[in-house]
This record gives sequence, structure tokens and C-alpha cells, in this order.
Amino acid sequence: MRESRYVKVARLAYQIAKQELPLYSHPKSPHKYTFPQLASCLILTFYLNMSYRDAEEWLLASDKVCNALGLRQVPDHSTICRAYSRLKKALMEKMLRRLLKLLGIQEEFICFDTTGFRESHESAYYLSRTGRRYRSWRKGAYAVGAKSQMVLATGHGRGPGSDSVFLNLLKRKSSVWGKKERGRRAWLCLADSGFDGEGVSQLDIVPPIRRGGNIVDAARIARRELVDQARLDGVYGQRWKVETVISVIKRKFGDSIRSIKERLKDREVDIKGLVYAFHR
Repeated sequence: MRESRYVKVARLAYQIAKQELPLYSHPKSPHKYTFPQLASCLILTFYLNMSYRDAEEWLLASDKVCNALGLRQVPDHSTICRAYSRLKKALMEKMLRRLLKLLGIQEEFICFDTTGFRESHESAYYLSRTGRRYRSWRKGAYAVGAKSQMVLATGHGRGPGSDSVFLNLLKRKSSVWGKKERGRRAWLCLADSGFDGEGVSQLDIVPPIRRGGNIVDAARIARRELVDQARLDGVYGQRWKVETVISVIKRKFGDSIRSIKERLKDREVDIKGLVYAFHR
């Protein structure tokens, strides 16, 4: 990838960060770097899928990126790492909303799906050779617009477990970017049967799960018929776009978690979605 791509991502991340983040994370900070500058360096670190030390060396060799961020001096790896602990989920959501608002996102179909991130850098091949298996993992939930293929909302948890716990969360966070008619919701939710639960409404195209035999409830039968019709119309097939987005996130930004603290592990799932939005 050409460096011009990195410069564009750095400039965009810095522009959004200056609008949504405080100038300094603490009144008594050294004021050597602004918080938007450090947050932009952090986004580039995850964008490049590098360690903090490697990101420091990369910034030292990238004059154009430093100029785009207004850096007179490159922050060291420990400074970038501490910036990650101060970039809370609420601040990342504000940056994501600002970016989506800048692009004028409005979706008719919003797709939901979850994925797992390894909490170890051991490869699947190594684990298979040693006879070990993953018994738990960090789970990320993502809402993706079918038209823009942008990440609209994120959620995190632990696996294994049901995906239905993320349904209402993703619907609430992504509803801002859904199409509305006369002030009412006019967008459809597309998800697999793992999201089948109490929060499913008439505008959610979610296949009902067969629990202990045939489906007998009238509402669930009607939803099954709705899903079948959506498959015939090609609407439900739009759901593959969220799977593509998740595949890109794991391939480009890593499928494992680097953080040690639990709260930072959850935050890493969310920042991957934010970094993908800047990449997109």
C-alpha cells in the first residue's frame, strides 16, 4: 500500500479527533502532545497492525504522516500505549458518529453479526498440533450498513454465548443511521438465527430457531415466512456484507487481542471497528 494512503488516514483521523476529543487528557499533563495527536497515532498503530514499539519506529521514518499530524517530535511507544488506556469507548463512539455524520450515512438494510478474537497469539495450527483448544474468546458484535459497508455500531463480550444479547444494543446504536419515513423506522435488520430472542420485532429479518421440534407459535411462523420471502427477493442475501467486513477486520487488523487488562481487551474489539471505518 502506498504511503499516500497512510497520510490520508492520518489526516482524517486527526481531523475527527480534534473535533471530538479534548485537547489534553488531563489538565496537568506535560502538554508535549495533544490528545488528538496521540489518538491518531494510536489509530495508525492498529491500522498497521503493529506493536507500539514498531509503530514508534514507523512514525520516525514517515515524515509526511508526522506533518499531517502536526508532530514536531514522535511520541515513544509507552506514550502511545498510555493514550490507549485513556481513549475510552465513549470517546471512540463519538469519533465514529462524527465520521458517519460527515459521510451522510443513511441505510435501508443494517446487518448484524458477531465474531471471536483470540486472546493469544498462538496460531490455530500450533494449537492443533499441541492438542489444545480455545475454551473462551473475546467476542465482537458489529452492525454494518448494506449500502455503505461501514461499521455503524460495535459491541463486545465473551464467548461462547448467545448472540441475541447484542441485538437490542446494536439496534439502539445503529438506528441513528437507519432510514426513516414520517419520523418512524423504515430500515430492516438482517441477522442470522443466533440473534433470535426476545428483542426481535416485525422489522427484523431474523430466522427463528427450532426449539424442541416444529415452530408452532403464530408470530414465529409469520417471521419464518418473512425470512423465506426475503431470501427469494434477494434481501436476506445482503447479510453477507457484514461477514465480509468482519473478514477484512480480522485479516488487516489482526484476529487476536494484544491487551492484558480485561477492560482494554473489550475496548480493543471496539477500536478495530473504528479503525475499519477510517480504512473504508
